[in-house]
Parts: sequence; structure tokens; C-alpha cells
Amino acid sequence: MTHYDDLETRSADARAADLARSLPRLIAHAKTTPALGRSLAGVDPASITTIEALASLPVIRKADLVAAQKTHPPLGGFLPEGGAFEHIFQSPGPIYEIGRTTPDWWRMGRFLHACGVGPADIVQNCFGYHLTPAGMIFESGARAVGARVLPAGTGQTDLQVRAAADVGSTAYAGTPDYLKVILDRAEEMGERLGIVRAAVGGGALFPSLRKDYADRGILCLQCYATADLGNIAYESEAMEGMILDEGVLVEIVRPGTGDPVPEGEVGEVVVTTLNRDYPLVRFATGDLSALMPGQSPCGRTNRRIRGWMGRADQTTKIKGMFVRPEQVADLVARHSEVSRARVIATREGEMDAMTVQIESRATNPAVYEASVLAALKLRGRIEIVTPGTLPNDGKVIEDRRTYG
Repeated sequence: MTHYDDLETRSADARAADLARSLPRLIAHAKTTPALGRSLAGVDPASITTIEALASLPVIRKADLVAAQKTHPPLGGFLPEGGAFEHIFQSPGPIYEIGRTTPDWWRMGRFLHACGVGPADIVQNCFGYHLTPAGMIFESGARAVGARVLPAGTGQTDLQVRAAADVGSTAYAGTPDYLKVILDRAEEMGERLGIVRAAVGGGALFPSLRKDYADRGILCLQCYATADLGNIAYESEAMEGMILDEGVLVEIVRPGTGDPVPEGEVGEVVVTTLNRDYPLVRFATGDLSALMPGQSPCGRTNRRIRGWMGRADQTTKIKGMFVRPEQVADLVARHSEVSRARVIATREGEMDAMTVQIESRATNPAVYEASVLAALKLRGRIEIVTPGTLPNDGKVIEDRRTYG
């Protein structure tokens, strides 16, 4: 398959040179927004020329957007002065995001092209069109690759089957599991559908479900996108990780901090978008993933992530007190010899119990008692473990209590 454009196959040197030119301009532009103008005050845009340099800037979290939008409705001051938009959407929170009708504003065409969708296809778009932007995101991507769209939306499965059969839908866009509902219902109705490609997102694509589609002759690939950022990463036909979109910069940081973790370690996905209409800088998605080494066998040269691996917001109430990831990060920061820590919540009888596992070369748990109390505001059992032995799953707080 041909690639979408030359950006996908740039050399590392060319990619770095392009970034060194575009990133300072983006930071300077972001500072023209009221919100980022405050948080980036004192930052010299000319000094931010690499993704590593971004680590010196503050992280924006969804809670920050919610608070800012309540104070400065509806968009919290994150748009440049005189910024234009044609749509405004609402996501759970609520959080409000803008949308534009300019071509492929959310950059979904790259993913649909990787799925093999093109001018010969009719895409049955089963993402929602009401309030949330998913339907518009995928429709704009379909238009970018020249495909026609059946704006099916969600639900009404019998009508979905009828429409797919009558208009000859060849591609599906929607959540991973709803296509199976449509296909199973089509079989019950005695209809044979012509869908051979599926572009999915918004939920987990389990291997068994992908195999079910493959057995039906359907190539099913997934993307990782958000309402705020558009497309972040996507699968190609190689199906080895998810390739980062060319319009974003992705960091993986330790949950509760803005500190990047080593390649391969699970952490929170933080994204800087190169979209000048809505220039979010170091926006924390709340999702967990990990950077993969090397490049995709499909020939695309951008970095890859392992896909969605859970949520980074692990805030847990223990003994009536909330323990947050940033508190665990504070505990680690108090001791230079400590590499990682993990808080485990359990029950002993009818009481909550807390164990704090600390990766360290130290031998006496007592040396960390004061720091645990100061950082977590709770006392608990302290276990010292060998550096590198805590699970690489991005969790810094693990709740083992059962509520059944």
C-alpha cells in the first residue's frame, strides 16, 4: 500500500529538523492564548526545539480544562485571540472542545488510508454525531481519503443492517464491538453485507474479536484518538503497535508527574498537538501506554506506542483519605536512591490496610517511615524490593480490595 504522504517516511534527521523549526513557532503561538500565556510565562519559545525540551514545561490536565472552562466559559481561554471554529462539542466532565470544517481537521484521514479506505468505499459511520465529536472526526477523515459516508450514528441495529445492505457499505467506522452486533443481526435477517474494512476506536479491540472479523474477511484496525487532540496514534497493516500521528508529539511520563520515563516503561500519555487552532501543550490524556523501540515493518518511520493500557488516574481512598499518584511521585522524589514506589490497598478484617513497596538498595524500611507519612498522610507497612522488580504496568497505586 502507498503511504498517505511523505511525512510518514521521513528520516530521523529530517523529522528532527522539521520539529526544530515548527515547535518554537507553536510555543510562541500557544502563548498568545490567555490560559497558556499564563502557564508558559517566562518560557523562551526559541529554547523549545526538541521533544526532550518539552519536559521543562507544565502539564495540562483535564481537571485544569474543567476548572478553566467554569471560570472562563465556554473554552477556558485555550483558544488564540480571534480564534475561529464552526462546531463546539461536549464530552463527559463536562469538557467543551471545538471543531472545524477545514479539511481533515482531526487528522483521521491518515488512519483510514492505513486501513485501505479510499474513493471506492462507502463508510458506514457508526460513531455518534450528537454533542460528542466522534462522528464528525471520522466523517472528516473519510472525506479526506475520498470515501463516501453513510452517517449511521449509534443504535437501531435493524436499520443499520438494512442501510448497509441497500447502499452497499464496504467499510465500518465505530466502536470495536458494535460491528459484530450488526454482522450477527445481518445473519439473522438473511442479509449478506459487503463490509471488508473496519476502522475502530473508543474501546478495546480484543484479539478474539479481531480474529472473528478476520474470519469473516474483514480487516479491522484501531486508532487512539481523543476529542481534544484528534488522532494520536493508529495501526497499520503490520499490526505491530500504534504509529504516532504526524500532527502530534507524544511523551510517556510517570503518573502524577511530568517526568518522561525510559522507552518501554509504562506511563501516562502526554500529548502536544501541532494544531494552531487549538494549541494544547503537554496535555495529559489520563491514559497509560509505553513507547516501543524501532520502527514499524510497514515502512512508516514515526515512533510507536503499545496502545491503550489502562488509566493513569489511580486516585484511591484508603482509611478515609485519598491517595493520589502525585503523592507517590513526591515520596520517590524525597530519596535519590529510590527508583519507583507502589502503594497497595488491601483489607485486614474490616479495616483498610496500606502497603508501600519501595524499589531501593536500602535494607531498613524504617528509614522511609517519616517520608511515607509526610507524602501520603497515612502510615502503612513498608516493603523494600530490589530495583526493577515492580511490575511495568504504569500503576503506582493498586487497589486489591474486593467490593462484592
